[in-house]
Order: sequence, then structure tokens, then C-alpha cells
Amino acid sequence: MKLYIYDHCPFCVKPRMIFGLKHIPVTDIVLLNDDVETPTRMIGRKMVPILEQDGHFMGESMDIVAHVDAMDGRPLLTGPTRPEITAWMREMQAPYLNLTLPRTAATPLPEFATTAARLYFIRNKEEMVGPFCQRLAEGPALIARINAALPRLAGLIRSPEAVNGQLSTDDIHLFPFLRNLTLVAGIAWPAPVWAYCTRMAQATGIPLLDSMAA
Repeated sequence: MKLYIYDHCPFCVKPRMIFGLKHIPVTDIVLLNDDVETPTRMIGRKMVPILEQDGHFMGESMDIVAHVDAMDGRPLLTGPTRPEITAWMREMQAPYLNLTLPRTAATPLPEFATTAARLYFIRNKEEMVGPFCQRLAEGPALIARINAALPRLAGLIRSPEAVNGQLSTDDIHLFPFLRNLTLVAGIAWPAPVWAYCTRMAQATGIPLLDSMAA
């Protein structure tokens, strides 16, 4: 099986997680961010992740997660979900995007291996959040918002192994969100949140991005 991804993409991290958690081998293939032809040929539009299996292609991150989790008849994501986790991420979505997207554009990740690919990302994401220079200037205020909210998330984490105590789709959504936040210098990580991040990185084999923080 092959999984076509961008390393920074939180939607791509979701299927990577289930492969890692279940110890199922897969070949990750990182596409250039401006490669429109490859994903369009596979699923009809420019979107990742894409799973290739036995000559067939599947898009949509959570469809891939559900498919992989069910493949062996022993699903892993059987734990409960909690609306409080979803609500926390929804509340933090705007500061999260405004902080992470400009910093992602500066990373030496393989999807930005060419200048054209990096500029493609910048152009598209600035259409979403506005000029990166403005978002970077707002960094201290945005970081303060995240830091003020993280203790509340810390209180929701029941175990470093799984946010609700047993692996669930909440973990599949939360870890990619937090992983991208590790790009942001100045985040004050409460111990339970950082323990969750590092343990999930170990369990999935997906490294955090904190080494690129700026």
C-alpha cells in the first residue's frame, strides 16, 4: 500500500496515525505542494491524503482511517468520543491556522522542495487567512490565546496513551492539531498535553515538528 501525503498536512497525519498504531506497513509518498496532476489523475481533484491499494485509490482522510482500522477485523479506535474535545479544537481553529500556516511555509519539508511548490502553498493559504506578514505580526496575541486555552485541554486528557483513556477518533483529530502547533515557539505546553503529544508521536512513529519551530 502507498499513502500520498504532505508532511505538514493534518489530514494526512490522520491515516498515518492508524497505520502506525496498528503497525501496518505502508509507503508514504510526499507530493510536491504544486503537483496538481498526480492527485487529479488518482481521485479527480488535487487533494491528499490518497491511499493506493491493489490499483485502487481512496481519498478522504477519515474514510482511509476507517478502512485501515477495519482491515484485520480488529478495530483499534473503539473508545468513546467527547464533544468537549471537538469544541476545544473548534474554538482554537482560527488562532491555530493563523499561527501555523505562515510558519509551515518556512519549513524545509519535502512538499516544499522547489520554490514553485512553496509559493503555491503561500499563495493558496494567504487567500485563506490573509497576508502571512500580518499573521506573523499578530503572533504574540495569538500565542496568548492558545496558551490561555491549553490548561483547559490538559484537564480533558485522561491518559497520555489516549485522550479519552481508550483510543478513539478524538485522538485521530487531536494529535495532528497539536503536532502542527509544535511549530510555534512560545507555546506553553502543560505537562499532560506535552506528555500526550510525545507519547502519540512515539506510538504512531510520526515525529513532532518542534525541531522546526520559529
